[in-house]
Amino acid sequence: MSQPTAGSDAATIVIVDDEPGIVDFVQLALRHEGFVVESAGDVASGLELIRRLRPALAILDVGLPDGDGFELLRRVRALADMPVLMLTARDEVGDRVRGLELGADDYMAKPFHLEELLARVRAHLRRHGAQASQDHLLRFADLQLDAETREVSRAGRPISLTAREFDLLHLFLQNPNRVLSKDSILDRTWGYAFDENLVEVYVGYLRRKLGPPSLIQTLRGAGYALREGL
Repeated sequence: MSQPTAGSDAATIVIVDDEPGIVDFVQLALRHEGFVVESAGDVASGLELIRRLRPALAILDVGLPDGDGFELLRRVRALADMPVLMLTARDEVGDRVRGLELGADDYMAKPFHLEELLARVRAHLRRHGAQASQDHLLRFADLQLDAETREVSRAGRPISLTAREFDLLHLFLQNPNRVLSKDSILDRTWGYAFDENLVEVYVGYLRRKLGPPSLIQTLRGAGYALREGL
């Protein structure tokens, strides 16, 4: 039987696991289902792969050679909103609770049945896709952003933003009233290290383009927040 060729709109899945036999097995099955699949064998390369590809779903092993899979999960959760399925050789309640509390969407113990894994992957992608389709239009006060058309307006006035300005505003609108540190903004918007002054510069750009009253508030020593009336 020939392997299906993934189309340009095929969902990308990243696997981070240091057991080649499991990775090859799962990767082959997912590709046969039509997914684009990439893999890494440690925390560092896995985080870089996820940061670069922004996949639709991630499968993370708990035990990795250069660190804790739970720490990778924490960093992935700070980076992007995607379903995360954890794999582990230990089927302990404490591990499952810890993973779920850190933001894992699912948890499977090794050895697992491939058909069950595939079914869970499909279910999470369906659920996440349905949620994303409802969340493309973001609003705060008189500000509106359409993530699909990349259009922004305030009080009905269209606002033209650069790609980076749009990404930064999108991040604020996904986290209304929440304080975002400069480090968090750099990590989630730029994806690699830059001087923190870059955040100040782009926040300034956004404030000027959005106009008064300012919705992006500075909290000295803490970061920035999208808030009204402060």
